[in-house]
Amino acid sequence: MKLTDFYNEVSRHVDTDKTEITVADTKRVLSEAFLLLAKMDATEAVDTISKGLTTAKKKLAK
Repeated sequence: MKLTDFYNEVSRHVDTDKTEITVADTKRVLSEAFLLLAKMDATEAVDTISKGLTTAKKKLAK
């Protein structure tokens, strides 16, 4: 999956009847998240991503 495809897919998932978010908003937020991850050392960044994936898997299981 290309990064642009990822941004577009995230935008589709969060854009609901109650909350409208554009692809530009999604790109800006995810860009900031990636900048924060880039500032971390590798261990901390991987740990943060791992925690996020664990949380996501719990949501998928519901």
